[in-house]
Order: sequence, then structure tokens, then C-alpha cells
Amino acid sequence: MSLSTNHFELFNLPVAFELDNAALAARYRDLQRSAHPDNYANASEREQRLALQTAAQINEAFQTLKDPMLRARYLLELQGINLSDEKHTLKDVHFLMDQMELRENLAEIMQKPQPFDALNHFIDSLEKRTAAHVQQLAQACAQAQWDAVVQLVQKLQFFKRIREEALDLEETLNV
Repeated sequence: MSLSTNHFELFNLPVAFELDNAALAARYRDLQRSAHPDNYANASEREQRLALQTAAQINEAFQTLKDPMLRARYLLELQGINLSDEKHTLKDVHFLMDQMELRENLAEIMQKPQPFDALNHFIDSLEKRTAAHVQQLAQACAQAQWDAVVQLVQKLQFFKRIREEALDLEETLNV
């Protein structure tokens, strides 16, 4: 196994958004078992360092491939598309308005008579919207519509951030 291998090659999977998650997990366990640094405890310092790098690459690849948003970002990278470029800004005005509304809704939860119920409803709504966007992402990737993939990944990044903020609020409510 080469450290320059892309994540899909590392796991013997086709370069595609849709993955067999069971095959991914099984291959991960196999790779971890064979490359685990403990297997190289009596090896040379160079071999130990290489084993550690390989195990880190396997972990990074698995974390990337198992998460739909990270997997889509990685597919974009393989296409030479860097989301950090300033030219990749979210152009969906309706979604930008939706972001503002979601942020306002989250901010108002503390004032609701039943904040836990309101928060649970908010999180459920986010999860449904995230799932719908992941389905759209799968279609866009399958059709190599990379501009649409960029936009959908950016939307999913927002959903992930606001979900994390909602979970932080849940911790605050539990105190």
C-alpha cells in the first residue's frame, strides 16, 4: 500500500459517491489489522514510522469516505476543485435567506415554553433536510454535475455547523 494512494484505491472501492458502507467498514478493519503499529513493535524505526503513517492514512481515508459530505468534498478534490477558492461561493439566494431564518429559529428556542421539545423538533427538521440534500448530492455526483456538488456540499456544511450549535444549546439546556 502506497501513501500516495487515493482513499478509494486504498479501500479497493470505485471512485463514486455511492458506497457499500458494509464493505467500507470491513475493509477498514482488515487494513487496520494489517497495518496497526503494534505489529511493527520489533521492526526498524523507519518501518515503525511508515506503519504509523499508514495507519493514520487509513483512519483519515475511512473518516472521509464514511461521511457523505466529506466524501463529496474529496470527490471534488479529485476533480481538481478546491472549495477554499473564493470563486466557490454559495449562490442560492433562497438558501441564504433560509440560513438566516434557521439561525433566528435556533436563537429563539431558549424563549420557548418547552425549549427541549422545540430543540428536538429543530434538530429533526435539520436531519430531514440534510438527508434530502445527501440524496441530491448522490444524484449530482453520479451525473458529474460538479457545480451542483459544490453548492450542495456548502449547504451541507451549513447544516452540520448549525446542528453542532443546536447540540451545544442542548448541553446548555441540560445544565
